Amino acid sequence: MSTITMEAEVKAPKRPSVLRMLMRDTGGIVSLVIVLLVVLAAVFAPWLSPRDPYETDLLAIMQPPSEQYWLGTDGQGRDILARMLYGLQVTLFMGLASLLVGGVIGAVIGFAAAFYKRIDGLLMRLMDIMLSFPAILFGLALAAIFGPGLTSVIIALSIATVPLMARIVRGSALVVMGLDYIEAARATGMSDTRLILKHLAPNCLSPIFVFSTLRLGQVILLGSALSFLGLGAQPPVAELGAMAAQGRSFLFIAPHISVIPSLGIFVIVLAFNLLGDALRDALDPRLRI
Repeated sequence: MSTITMEAEVKAPKRPSVLRMLMRDTGGIVSLVIVLLVVLAAVFAPWLSPRDPYETDLLAIMQPPSEQYWLGTDGQGRDILARMLYGLQVTLFMGLASLLVGGVIGAVIGFAAAFYKRIDGLLMRLMDIMLSFPAILFGLALAAIFGPGLTSVIIALSIATVPLMARIVRGSALVVMGLDYIEAARATGMSDTRLILKHLAPNCLSPIFVFSTLRLGQVILLGSALSFLGLGAQPPVAELGAMAAQGRSFLFIAPHISVIPSLGIFVIVLAFNLLGDALRDALDPRLRI
């Protein structure tokens, strides 16, 4: 009599998706909602703004929050809510532009350093030199050369982002370079450019994305600090750091002029930091079980 043996199928446990992991994190959900609201408020500022952000009313100077002016008015009678909405556009543009320019340049340097060992030492030593200069020092130097303004701040923050992104990308790329399929792709005669774009870069996207989210909050904070010092957006441009600086003279009689923009910066930076932490946990394969 023949016996039939059946082998049991062993299935690997199904891993939850990144979105599901993110939804498990309460801080991640709250931060994502705040980030989306901030972005939407900046995009639809012309329709959401109750007044012209640059319209002055000398009869409504330093009004506290009320039904007419939800967030009050500043020292020139301008609606703070309207200026906050338009200030979000400038602040987010400053942060995104700096991160995009510095991130792309840093990523190229990081991939080149990991892929071409001959220039690795030279590039990394150059990045070490750049890391020794704080972003505020870059801002002061560029403001002295080109004059204060958003362009100088964006250039300074981009330069400060380059070495950080280069180190993150290089570290991730070195791990991927040690995997077998990279050697197999090389053995097939694949060109360096195609190998980097098709195999190396896609497998480094997770740490790059997490770092970019965390760095965006830092860049916004640094950019607002430079604007607070008078190196960034110049009056009458509405920008959160500049708005906080304009209310310094009225801290004891109308603290809301500085406090409200400062709280806005705090909430935005905190939201990006919490979102970056949540994304890091969600994208970590060791935690996706």
